[in-house]
Amino acid sequence: MAKIDRLTNLTENEEILWQDRKRYLGLPLSFTIYSFSKNKFYMKTGIFNTKSEEILLYRILDITYKQSFGQKIFGVGSVILNTADKTTPILEIRSIRTPDRVRKALSTLVEQRRDEKRVTGKEMFGAASSHDIGDADLDFDGIPDYLQ
Repeated sequence: MAKIDRLTNLTENEEILWQDRKRYLGLPLSFTIYSFSKNKFYMKTGIFNTKSEEILLYRILDITYKQSFGQKIFGVGSVILNTADKTTPILEIRSIRTPDRVRKALSTLVEQRRDEKRVTGKEMFGAASSHDIGDADLDFDGIPDYLQ
């Protein structure tokens, strides 16, 4: 039991910098909770059957912000994370408040973690999934190279 308590204390000691719920019509009525600390991004879904996802920030390759017309009306938007994580290569943080601020904060933290760990872009691209490389158009003629 002491071992479990020590593991719980390790995760509880990490300060959560941001947290929000997935929203419907601008209201936090879902059981999906997103949060991040200075080192990790967390997603927890479910009420009876719970699933937790954890992604190290330095493994995030690209961050995209999108906001549909309906989301604009309710003051929410989505942030899409492309990662080098095998279990979750693409994670969409759906219908959150201030998505542009969240994107900027995540981007800053990702760069800081990469600098700390001395991870460069070349090292991360090798970790990307193979389906991204298979559709490559290296000669930029508009036709994927595997079709030529």
